[in-house]
Amino acid sequence: MKITLIKPGLGHIISGYNLNEGSMEPLQLAIIAGLVNEPDHAIMYDDRLEPIPFDEETDLVCITVDSFSAGRAYEIAEEYKKRGVKVVLGGMHVSLLPNEATQYADSIVVGDVEPIWNQLLQDVKQNKLQKKYSAPFGLPQDGYFPNRDIFKGKKYLPVSLMQFSRGCKFNCTFCSVSQFFKHSHKCRKLEDVLFEIERDKLKTILFVDDNMVSNKEALKVFLRELIPLKVKWASQSSVDMVNDKELLKLMADSGCVGNLIGFESININTLKWFNKSPNIRDFNNYKEVLEVFRDYGFLTWASFMIGNDFDTIDTVEKTVDFAIKNKFTLSFFHVLMPYPGTQIYEQFKREDRLLYDGHWWNHPDYRYNQAAFKPKLMTSEQLSEATIKANKDFYSVSSISHRLFDRKTNMRNLVNFMVYSRFNYVLRKTSI
Repeated sequence: MKITLIKPGLGHIISGYNLNEGSMEPLQLAIIAGLVNEPDHAIMYDDRLEPIPFDEETDLVCITVDSFSAGRAYEIAEEYKKRGVKVVLGGMHVSLLPNEATQYADSIVVGDVEPIWNQLLQDVKQNKLQKKYSAPFGLPQDGYFPNRDIFKGKKYLPVSLMQFSRGCKFNCTFCSVSQFFKHSHKCRKLEDVLFEIERDKLKTILFVDDNMVSNKEALKVFLRELIPLKVKWASQSSVDMVNDKELLKLMADSGCVGNLIGFESININTLKWFNKSPNIRDFNNYKEVLEVFRDYGFLTWASFMIGNDFDTIDTVEKTVDFAIKNKFTLSFFHVLMPYPGTQIYEQFKREDRLLYDGHWWNHPDYRYNQAAFKPKLMTSEQLSEATIKANKDFYSVSSISHRLFDRKTNMRNLVNFMVYSRFNYVLRKTSI
């Protein structure tokens, strides 16, 4: 049986963005491909990079769906269904809105795919495909490994994606991840992660964990085993890791280049509204936190949510100034999005502040990184424009030049310099 895996694009993109330049491997599809055993085989098409050959013969189509790509995913599903091909939808958005997703598919997967994959495939072969398959949140990739052969010939950034863990124990009000995983966090088997690195000869790794330092003791055990493999890696982490010096040293010794940190805001009232608990605890010590990162040579990739109930045009500009002043390697300024199922979404719904009929992800007029709600202290148009400007200002030539000259981080060694140069170049192109 031939199985076609699809990574959908974002559909309509607001003017001013060129996002395909910085595409990364869709790890979730490689994990599914790794579940496929001969004589069945899987191929993959990435809608961000290449046209989808809808008329190519296939027996089953599996599409991974997040909220930003939901509209495009449904369009792709309809094209295959018109041709009589069975379509299965999965991913976080499907799990959050199963009743919506089931309208566009022959079957949906709610939860992680690994526990139900064999049953789903058997049902397809026996023409008994169920409308819905549900799996509890269990041990991630328990004995399963990605099939990275499906990435050959694709023009992705030169970094391999993998997982050490899934989920996050925090309960941020804007975060769909916490809703999907019910504020839980589980680590893969240590031997599985190490085997995957050695088998695929991975040397530059981005761990796509929602919060890699959520279980610090388990991470320490892993990092000790990672040291002799001599890899370079980065991940998403929370600021509370600065309170554990043993962990920081192990991260540095095992090849950590940097971390994506969700700062979200430089306003304590916003952090409380977001329930961003690790940031609230360390807010008054941001200067010390950042100095710790610099002492260990970690590059900092800062993420900010723009458009909260305390934001004005002036506070957005101050946030950009904060990021430039601290010479962050990268910064990402995102419009605050009311993801379905989150506390923020429910609040905006109660207050009648949602735009696009409350379903921005599947509305024909919505564009990526465009405001989907009515902010309190500016208009939705001003919010969209301010976010675009924030990204452009941060990746301006003057900002890139200024931020480069930090001998503790961006110019600490050749690897850091290459990371800084490559990704600032790519992100400057995507933001203009």
